[in-house]
Amino acid sequence: MNKLFLIFSILFLLVSLGNTAFAQSNDQLVVLETEQGTIVIEFFSDDAPNHVENFIKLTESGFYDGVLFHRIIPGFMIQGGDPNTINGDPSTWGQGGPTTSVDAEFNTIKHNRGIVSMARSADPNSGGSQFFIVHDDSNFLDEQYTVFGRIVTEESFETLDKIASVDTASQDKPLNPEQVKITKATTANRSEISNLLELKAPIRTESVITSAPPTNQQFESTEHEVGFSIPEGWLLQTPDKTEQNAPDVVAVGPKTGIMNPVISLTVQETGDRTLDDIIAEKLETIKPVIEAGQLKVSSQKKDTVNGYDAYVTEAQGYFSSNGENFNVRFIEVMIYDTEKFYTLAYSNGLGDYNSQLPRFDETLDSFKILSQEQTDTTLGEEGGGCLIATATFGSELVPQVQQLRELRDNTILSTESGTAFMSGFNQFYYSFSPIIADMERENPLFKEFVKLSLIPMLSTLSILNYVDIDSESEMLSYGIGIILMNVGMYFAAPAIIIYKIRK
Repeated sequence: MNKLFLIFSILFLLVSLGNTAFAQSNDQLVVLETEQGTIVIEFFSDDAPNHVENFIKLTESGFYDGVLFHRIIPGFMIQGGDPNTINGDPSTWGQGGPTTSVDAEFNTIKHNRGIVSMARSADPNSGGSQFFIVHDDSNFLDEQYTVFGRIVTEESFETLDKIASVDTASQDKPLNPEQVKITKATTANRSEISNLLELKAPIRTESVITSAPPTNQQFESTEHEVGFSIPEGWLLQTPDKTEQNAPDVVAVGPKTGIMNPVISLTVQETGDRTLDDIIAEKLETIKPVIEAGQLKVSSQKKDTVNGYDAYVTEAQGYFSSNGENFNVRFIEVMIYDTEKFYTLAYSNGLGDYNSQLPRFDETLDSFKILSQEQTDTTLGEEGGGCLIATATFGSELVPQVQQLRELRDNTILSTESGTAFMSGFNQFYYSFSPIIADMERENPLFKEFVKLSLIPMLSTLSILNYVDIDSESEMLSYGIGIILMNVGMYFAAPAIIIYKIRK
């Protein structure tokens, strides 16, 4: 009887502590009272003890009373904690903080919705008082910024959404600062907070954090079928495409001069235009700006970038914004492919341009068009390539092909049987794939026929995205099952249909 009572007591204790088991700071939480509602934050002191201590100490000192969420990007995050936002010039918002900083405590907690993380400059050890709360999952930040807490009440999430939805001006600043003010920041014991959500342990990455963060962040877009790296510490955004010439991807670096350095990518359809056609259109577009004296082109030339035809423009421009004049220097590299052309650009203030130019060169060197990559790296012939990538390029099947590419790399090639199969398959596949790929490029109708014939196979392979493969036997059973399914669809079923028709 005593043993039974003891077991039930332990179970009751575990259930009652369900939410605190993952909140590694058992006592103190921080409550931010804002004009939009209240935000309650719990902490991960085992992962970032110094950041937790710093945040609580600043809160108790009244440091956060009256500061704004000065940077608001819906679908990404809201950022606050800068004392300059209390009564400083708006041009200084985002530049303030305490006199001391906190060294990086990068950890494996993912930047998912509701996570609280420390803002910083390009220096990993520059965290001070500015923090951000993730509005929607932003996992490209993982292991690059120090996660130290998360919001833990329903009202907190509602307040997050309200702040993220306010109207903003240039540089993502709120149009009405009073709407997003932290009127009071206090600490409280967990027992004093009602309606805490029963949250599970935070989701983590599978990597192991080393003492030194990576020097570049890798970015891939399944939508645009491109990949490249951006400088470590730069903030990456994928803004809504408001017009044809608007960038699809933007990476913003820390401000060291008159402006933030920016690297952007713009993706556009060629529309059967040649590179010379696009160059001529561009020259005609910028001609009025040059004649007005706002733009001075220093060089324009055709080049080759990573095996692709390209056109490189270097220029200097004079621009005004919010009553300020900027002398901006930039380089623009237009990379041409058959169906799309990709414009990578870097801009910075004239005096700081050269300091970040090597970082842009790294981005340019890393740029790749994923749909044009060859699965078999030993294939050295011109033309040819992967018939699947060629058939599906620029179609609605691109994301599906990219998922299968990731499935191959992360799942199939992680087992010995999968590696052996892919080795034999590649030898067989590339004995005819380059020939068919060339035929697809020469005959659009044939390309469409191949694309349609691939749809059943791609659908069956997608099954592997929804199963857990943890052993060689599972890999073999699923693999053999999918092979038999494709044999049935492409050979047995047509044979039966033909037999029935003839009979």
